[in-house]
Amino acid sequence: MEELLDAADDVQRGSRSHATVSMHVKTASYERGMKMESWAEGADKTLIRILEPAKDAGVATLKVDDNIWNYLPKVDRTLKIPAGMMGGSWMGSHFTNDDLVKESRMAEDYTGTITGRPGQAGATSWVIELVPKPDAPVVWGKVEIHIGADRVPSLARYYDEKGVLVRTLTWEDVRVVAGRKVPMRMVLTPADKPGEYTRITYESLDFDAQLPEGTFTLQALKR
Repeated sequence: MEELLDAADDVQRGSRSHATVSMHVKTASYERGMKMESWAEGADKTLIRILEPAKDAGVATLKVDDNIWNYLPKVDRTLKIPAGMMGGSWMGSHFTNDDLVKESRMAEDYTGTITGRPGQAGATSWVIELVPKPDAPVVWGKVEIHIGADRVPSLARYYDEKGVLVRTLTWEDVRVVAGRKVPMRMVLTPADKPGEYTRITYESLDFDAQLPEGTFTLQALKR
C-alpha cells in the first residue's frame, strides 16, 4: 500500500521539471482562464509565473520548503504568505496556498485501509481510505483515494473532521511522458458549490529540464 501511495504522490513530480500549464476557474461570480509557466525541483521548490492574460502577466509565486512568496509586478512588490493565509485561494482558484506547499506524504501522515481492489466487484482501481495520524500536519479528517493498477491516481475525495465531503479531485487524460504515465489534467470541484471547478491542464511537461542556477530565489521572481 505504501508503494501505491508514494506513486500517487509523485505522479506529476520529477527530480526537475519544466511545464506550461493552463488553468480555468469557474465560480458563481466569475469565469477566468490563465496560462502559466512552471519550474520545479522535487517536492520542495516550485516557481510559477503567469504568461496570460496580459493584465496578470509577470505575477509569480515561489515556493521553497513550507514558505510561499508572491510577486506583483504592477507595484513591484514581493509578499510572503503568512501562516494564517495558507488556507486562502491560490490565484483565485479552488486550490489553496496550502495545496501548493503540500509537504505531506500520504504514506507518512495517514493510516491507510484498503477498501477496494482491482478486479473486486468489477473495480479497476485500488480504493484506500486514509485517516490522519496523531499530530500529522494535515487539514483533512479523511481522504479516500482511487489508484489504478498502473499506480496512477484517478480520484480523491476529501472530508472534514465531521466526515462531510469538502471537495473532489480527479486526474484525467493519462499520457506517457518520458517513459512514465502522467495525468495531464486535474479537476478540483468543491462539494458545497455546485457547478464550480478549477481545471489545470499540462500543455507541455519536461522531466529532463535543465534549470538555471538561482531559479528558486526571490530574485528569480522578478525576471
